[in-house]
This record gives sequence, structure tokens and C-alpha cells, in this order.
Amino acid sequence: MHLSANDIEDLERRRRAALINSITGFKPANLVGTVDAQGRSNLAIMSSLVHIGSHPPLLALVFRPDNAERHTLDNIRETGSYTINHVHAGIIDAAHQTAARYPGNVSEFAATGLTELWRDGHKAPFVDEAQVRMGMILRDELPLSINGTHMIIGEIVSLEVPGNAINELGALDPAKTDSIAISGLDSYYRSSLLQRMAYAKPDKAPRRL
Repeated sequence: MHLSANDIEDLERRRRAALINSITGFKPANLVGTVDAQGRSNLAIMSSLVHIGSHPPLLALVFRPDNAERHTLDNIRETGSYTINHVHAGIIDAAHQTAARYPGNVSEFAATGLTELWRDGHKAPFVDEAQVRMGMILRDELPLSINGTHMIIGEIVSLEVPGNAINELGALDPAKTDSIAISGLDSYYRSSLLQRMAYAKPDKAPRRL
């Protein structure tokens, strides 16, 4: 199948959204925990998480345009704090349900049965059921004029991960935390390690670790 720009534009709206949302392949599944200025918690599943840099440790999330209520984005703007929590296979149902459009006075934690976890010094709730948890503070917001979306850049100020999920080089093995991936808006996949490769150099052939 080959689609030109015009072909893509002419697709029925939902089919176009399904295709373009899935064409990037696997994306990380994360739950973003926030709280508003009145102390009401919120939880939302997101798959737009992007590594920006390691020193300082920066991650970015992309939010849809402000043409509807965006409780997570509003809360991050209000408090400057949020959490990012890996979704694992045991909480897919509850995590997916957080995408429902609950009113602002309803906590997705309570609505889905997930548990708020509060840590001293952080203003936003973590997900108790998650194995990988990151405490974030807002560092920058970039409005993207091309489509009205917003890129939120945050710094990791706390990190919780099982010790046995860190390999000898210090990297996280997401398979050991059963962290899952999303394709499109509704398809969830498990990860498994296929192979690791040595650092690539122009004067050496590819080498497996």
C-alpha cells in the first residue's frame, strides 16, 4: 500500500488517526500523576515520553491542543510537579481506563482502583502499583505552533526502580520490570530482550555483547 499526502488527508478521520498514531511503532506506556491547586489528584496514561538529555536528566511529554479540558497539563502548570510511572502487564486495564474523560473533581486513582503513593518532598502522587517511578519538576513548556500541541520538558528529581532491573552498565532492562509498550491508542505489548550490541565504532565490525 502506498499513500500520498492527499491520500492520507482523504482518509476517514478515525482511520487516519488510527494509522498515524500507530505508524511510529512501539511507544512507552506511562501513567502521569498530578494534583491540582486544591489537592485533587489526577492520573493519565500517555505514550509520548521522549528522552531529551541525561545531564541534567530531562524528559519531554507532548500534550494535545488546548481545545478541551486538559487536567494533567493544567495541573503541571499550576504546581510545577508531576510523576511518571511505567505501566506493567498487571495494571493494563486500570491504566487504559485513565484515558476516559472523567470530570476534574473525579480522581482517576479512585475511579480505576490504582493507589496514590506520596513521597516526602514531592507534590504529586506516584502510582503505588508501578515498579518504575519518576518524580518530575517542570523545567520548560514549548508551544508547537504547527498543530497547537505543547511539549512539556521536566527534570527527574527522584527515581525508583528495582535493583535487579539495572544491568552491569547501569541501564534499565524494561523486560525485568514487565514494562509494556503501546502501539496506536489501544494495543499493548510486552517487551523482551533480543540482543545487546557493543558501542559502534567506524573501525570495528558490529559486535554482540
